[in-house]
Amino acid sequence: MVISPEVLAYKKELIDLRREFHMYPEVGFELYRTSQKVQEYLEDLGLEIKRIAKTGVVGLLKGSRPGKTIMLRADMDALNLQELNDVPYRSRVDGFMHGCGHDGHTAMLLVAAKILKSHQDKLCGNVKFVFQPSEEKFPPGGAIPMIQEGVLEDPHVDYAFGIHLWNSLECGQIGLRPGAMMAAADEFRITLKGKGGHGALPHQCKDPIVGAAQLILALQTVVSRKIDPLQNAVLSIGKVQSGSAFNIIPEYATIEGTTRSLDETVRQTIKQEIQRITHGVAIANDLDFEIEHKQGTAVLQNDESLSEIVIEVAKEVVGEGNVILVPPTMGGEDMSFFLQKVPGVFYLVGSANTERAINKPHHSPYFDIDEQSLLVGVQMHVELVLRFLRKQDDSFSKNS
Repeated sequence: MVISPEVLAYKKELIDLRREFHMYPEVGFELYRTSQKVQEYLEDLGLEIKRIAKTGVVGLLKGSRPGKTIMLRADMDALNLQELNDVPYRSRVDGFMHGCGHDGHTAMLLVAAKILKSHQDKLCGNVKFVFQPSEEKFPPGGAIPMIQEGVLEDPHVDYAFGIHLWNSLECGQIGLRPGAMMAAADEFRITLKGKGGHGALPHQCKDPIVGAAQLILALQTVVSRKIDPLQNAVLSIGKVQSGSAFNIIPEYATIEGTTRSLDETVRQTIKQEIQRITHGVAIANDLDFEIEHKQGTAVLQNDESLSEIVIEVAKEVVGEGNVILVPPTMGGEDMSFFLQKVPGVFYLVGSANTERAINKPHHSPYFDIDEQSLLVGVQMHVELVLRFLRKQDDSFSKNS
């Protein structure tokens, strides 16, 4: 890795910030302590501050000359998860944990803001540092209300970039995929309505549990038989609920699940097939039904030309052999809504260290990161901004 002395000088501060956020996790839009810390840090730098989307924070750095506006985004929220790590900085809030790296995202962007502030006189344009609440809890998520409240305007954002620490990659690697990289992630809830009664007299009832069992199996044919096998799609049932006793046929059964896709046509096909199959199973079992669809994140589309620039910068930071063309993931990410509005790139910074057993998956109660990865993230933030906004006669030397 090639980390500049300027970034290395903030290593302790960077790790301390990450550990403080880790010890005091907050979830959803209820990020009062976190956002206050972020605001105070940015105010100390002399940035213009705006609070939006309840606990979202935006810091604006204006360069010495006019030019493009670059947005850098970090999500701040944690998970409803009990941490099981035995580390000095483990969560001190019962039932909450930073199990996805957002504590690191927040720390990286704060330190990047401090470094870029020191280069303010060399910038032609502006940098918006966007600290987003509620990435994990969608809908509604934090990106949409931030957009609705004008985060992409005044000044208008030309390009948007975001980082996710990623434990599927080793520290010192950077992963990226031009085009569709993360999935549209939707939810559905099906309620089958029957007629309850005694389990010994099923002929007097309309059994929603039997219908639910048939429906769960039938829905598996959506992906296997209705979607082109060369397309990416997922339909998973995550929750089934019905009944109150072993000998009572209930009135209702509910099925809840998620669908994932990397193409809008596939997304709509899945929705239509859920409707069609549910209707058929309900008729066959003499049941009524209701379907509730919740549209989640959009397909995350990385801009092709900007991806090439990110790849170039990544090669400078971690070396060509450590820049990985990653496959698409069926996980959802509401950075996708920013990238629907303005061109940009969302990329992955490796945070695992297999030799030290720091490689647990995201959303695990044992999740942790190799904190060296934070330096890579800061370096990428800084280098990307300088690539776009630096004056032509200025140079940012890694050896100065």
